[in-house]
Order: sequence, then structure tokens, then C-alpha cells
Amino acid sequence: MLAFKISGYLFLFCLLFLFSTRWVSCSVNYLSHYCPNTTTYSPNSTYRSNLNQLFLVLSSNATRDNGFYSYEVGRGPPDRIEGLFLCRGDVNTDVYEECVRNATTKILQRCPKEKEVVIWYDECMLRYSNISIFSRSEQNIRLILTNTQNITDQPDRIRTVLAATLNELATEAANDLPGKKFATKQANFTAFQTLYTLAQCTPDLSSGQCNACLQDCISNFPACCDLNQGARVNFGSCNIRYEMYHFYNSTLAPAPTPPNRPPPTTNEGNGGMSRQVIIAIAFPTVVSLVICFIGCFLLTRRAKQRRYDAVEEENDEGNDISTIESLQYDLNTVGLATNNFSPDNKIGEGGFGSVYKVKKYNSKYVSIR
Repeated sequence: MLAFKISGYLFLFCLLFLFSTRWVSCSVNYLSHYCPNTTTYSPNSTYRSNLNQLFLVLSSNATRDNGFYSYEVGRGPPDRIEGLFLCRGDVNTDVYEECVRNATTKILQRCPKEKEVVIWYDECMLRYSNISIFSRSEQNIRLILTNTQNITDQPDRIRTVLAATLNELATEAANDLPGKKFATKQANFTAFQTLYTLAQCTPDLSSGQCNACLQDCISNFPACCDLNQGARVNFGSCNIRYEMYHFYNSTLAPAPTPPNRPPPTTNEGNGGMSRQVIIAIAFPTVVSLVICFIGCFLLTRRAKQRRYDAVEEENDEGNDISTIESLQYDLNTVGLATNNFSPDNKIGEGGFGSVYKVKKYNSKYVSIR
């Protein structure tokens, strides 16, 4: 019984481990939000009811392959809402499903009454408004984040390489497949350093709109982020980022031009999981599963063996008792078996008297006293 309890606890531990592993692998990283209080709504209004419906629809469509979906609720002002989400092109569906779910859950805590809202995560963006936002380039809403470390070696070269790489990147993203508008690119800065870049637009923009939006992002870098080792500019409809480390998932991102030297092994980004991270998560999970199954098997086998031994012990005790009882006969039976204690059946004398042989029903001879 104790073995079954232990195996049950072990099984529950395995389940908890698997769920916790999945949660870690799908965790998302909040960056910032934008919600000016120029237009607001009341908690019990039709706008709030429409907003709840919008969140439900967006969340239910968060597994789309292109990581983008737009939807509108309401027939006209002031309660009409247009909303969309955009997930980073290098993360898998599990990650951006969690990101959209998190965004629709947390946004009302950050912006409880504003009608125009954008929330940015490292893995996705959620946006909604009471004005038209579909197929429109939004460059007034912006988020700028910078790496605090500076580049001190060959500053003029990094400016030249960065500008050329970002311009090429913007063109590639704008001309990407119609459903995604996403691109990554890397370039050699020195023999030992590589520049990594990523750009994306909402797929409802045209190629010209996307390129113009990304060029506007790029124009912010000289003023905000000159010689920073990394920076990003996020608008309401596009974003661009560069770092001196490999921050995106190459297995899901478009294949970049390979550098002359391998990239740094340190992965400081928080975006989609790299192959090394996936292996680091999958390997201990598989090993833990194997250990759990082996442990449950051994404990179950030991419990069965203990039950079998207990039954055998009970059977042995029963056999001993039945044997003792079978040796007890009344006088008439003994007399018949020994032919009235005939001397011909007498074997000898013992400590308890004369010893006679008797013939049992199975034709075997035994001695009695």
C-alpha cells in the first residue's frame, strides 16, 4: 500500500514538472504600453461589452500561422472598435498564443478606461482603437528601448554597417510574403563581432507603407541610440531592432546570410527559443519522464511481489494447520488401520509407546504411535 502511495506522489510530481516546464517555455516578456486618456469609456458601456467580445475573438485566433489577426466589433461610432495583434515572426504558435492571451488579460489592468491602446511584449503587440487602424501606417505611437552598453571600437564603421544593414533589412521585410512582412539579417562588424537585426510590419500594410514605416523607425536611431550595442523602435504598425548578440530564433526566422565567423554563444535575448534552448528544455524533460516511468514500474513491481509473498505465506500457514489436523485420528480408525494393533504391524518401541505401521488411502505406509 505504501508503495502505491509513493508511486502516486511520483506520478503527480511528473505531471507538475511537465506543466511547469511548458509554462516556462511559453513565458512572455512585457515591454510597455500606450493608452492616452483623450478618449475614455465607462465600465458598463457598450464599448466595454464590445471590447470583451474583441478580446475573445483575438484570443481564439491566436494560433494562426502568420501570427496576425484583425477584427472589428460594433456598427459605428462611438462604440465601434478595431483591434489586431501581431506576433514576432520567429516565435512558435505556443509562444504567441500565450502572448496574446496575456495581453488581452493584462491590458485592462493597465488601461482600464482608454479607447486607444497599444501594449508591447517582446513576442507580440496588441492594439485596438475607436478609430480606423486597419491598413494604416501608425508612426506617431512609438516605443524606443536601448541597450545600456556602448560600442567603443571603430565607431564610424559600426555606423556605416548598421545603416546599410538596416536599409537592406527594411526592403526585405517590406517585400516579404504577403502574409508576414518579416525579415532578419546579420552582418559582420569585425572579425569577432556580428550585427543581428530584425524588422516587421503588420501584414495589412502595403510594401510601400511597410518600407516607409521602417525607414521612419531607422531615422530615430542616430538621435536616440548612436553607438549603443543594441536598440529597438516600435511603432503601432511596425518595429525594428538590432543587437550585437543573436536574439532571434533562426530556426523559424528567414535564413540570413551566414557570417564569416560563428555568432557568439551567449544568448541574452528573450524572444523565440533558439535550438539550444529547446534542447535544454526537451532533454531534461525526456530524462525526467524516463526516470518517472522506471520509478513507477519498479515500485509497482515491488508492491505486486509483496502481495504475492503475503499470499504464499498465508497458504503455507494453512497447509501446516491442515497437516497437523490430518494426523489426528480417533481410536476406531487407528484400530482398523493397524488390524487391531496386530503384532504383524508393530515396528518397534518409542518414547511414547509402541509404533505401528498403517496403510493410508493413497496406498502409502506411515507410522503412528
